[in-house]
Amino acid sequence: MRVLCLVLLIATGSVLTAGELGKADEKAAAIAAEVMEAMGGAQAYEQTRYITWRFFGRRFHVWDKHKGDIRVEDGKGLVVLMNLNTKEGKAWQDGAEITDTDLLAEKLKYGYEAWINDSYWLVMPYKLRDPGVNLSYTREGKTEDGRAADVLTLTFNEVGVTPENKYEVFVDKESRLVTQWAFFTKAEDEKPRFINPWADWKDHGGIKLSADRGKWKHTDVAVLESLPAGTFTSPEPLSLTPPEK
Repeated sequence: MRVLCLVLLIATGSVLTAGELGKADEKAAAIAAEVMEAMGGAQAYEQTRYITWRFFGRRFHVWDKHKGDIRVEDGKGLVVLMNLNTKEGKAWQDGAEITDTDLLAEKLKYGYEAWINDSYWLVMPYKLRDPGVNLSYTREGKTEDGRAADVLTLTFNEVGVTPENKYEVFVDKESRLVTQWAFFTKAEDEKPRFINPWADWKDHGGIKLSADRGKWKHTDVAVLESLPAGTFTSPEPLSLTPPEK
């Protein structure tokens, strides 16, 4: 599933200062703080450095949150290694480096937009108060499986790839974790384009991540303290060792 929604995630993963927070009404801001705390807290997320996941069993990502380096493998022989801040990098197809300027630019754009899309499907709840995000408390409601939730409406203020999108984010009344979202192509749309659960929340390092989006599921989700040499410089296959539980 590819939906280029989203506010651009902050590559460094830094905790925001009060002046940098996105707009939110008082109740929405309080709920967003509870969500962050339920997932491990802002400090734990800031300290988390390396995150890996395979987007719905397809594209594989390695992300250095502190430096903004990413590795994107499309599962069809393409490996993109680049930095989110500079947008510079290299790409290989079937082991051969892409040196043609135009083709390289195309592949770097692919890697960048794939990361924007795929990372939001993994870490959206950590980004509720990002700059350019407007958050409001909408109502009390229920998820499709009948659980009581507080519903937040999330829109964007001229940020990201498609700022015209809108989400309804369902926060569980008991766990305070996000347990569902509804995606609207346009902020003025009355009916969502799709609704997905946020399930299978698990501890990874000092934070929680959810892998289950209903009929789509992330795999190879991990938080790592170190990576093999060459992760962000070489297209050679990686051998990653998840931390012991």
